[in-house]
Amino acid sequence: MILLGSIVNGLAIVVGSLAGAVLRNLSEATKDTVTKGVGLGGILLGIQMSIKSESFILVLISMCLGAMVGESLRIEDRMNQFGLYLERRFAKSGSNFAEGFVTASLIFLIGSMAIIGAVESGVSGNHQTLYTKAVMDGFMAIMLTASLGVGVLFSSIPVFLYQGLITIFASVLIKYVPDPLMDELMAGISAIGGLMFLGIGMNIAGITKIRVSNYLPGILILAAIIICQYYM
Repeated sequence: MILLGSIVNGLAIVVGSLAGAVLRNLSEATKDTVTKGVGLGGILLGIQMSIKSESFILVLISMCLGAMVGESLRIEDRMNQFGLYLERRFAKSGSNFAEGFVTASLIFLIGSMAIIGAVESGVSGNHQTLYTKAVMDGFMAIMLTASLGVGVLFSSIPVFLYQGLITIFASVLIKYVPDPLMDELMAGISAIGGLMFLGIGMNIAGITKIRVSNYLPGILILAAIIICQYYM
């Protein structure tokens, strides 16, 4: 079932939001510690995914080239600007529900993890990335609901729709790609996704601030290089 990862992700947000509604009196110290724990888990997963690559130099080159493209296009800045626009547009009324919904939706959707996980689900049926994202989003939903209210729960709807559509689109494209080429593509995407996961985990843990979204073009560059190598 290609949408299983997105379904689990959406359900994790619902469960986390319900738990957050019960645990509204969590201290700021507890919220901070749990959030950083989620980040450390992301770091571990990123390391595990990235070290499996047999073409690490190619992955590194693609990431660096992708970073140059991403920085020139200001992908991270544009995502943040879009998020701020939505927040001003829908949360300006002062409604706690609207603020919770918009804030949570931005956190769960605007980033590279949702894209990478949805593509992997559609291409290979491997939901590990979205399962991991589900765990991270579930705990984040607890923290957000405790602070912003039940509006966070309804962010599960755009999360499912957004990731589900990407998954379906990827599953259609995969039908036109030979199996050997797909194996190479998935290995490369998994490796570059692992490095991006590492950056996301470090950001969540507060270790550093890496502009992870600007590496997204690296996935397309890596795919282009692998396809060229395959047909040459």
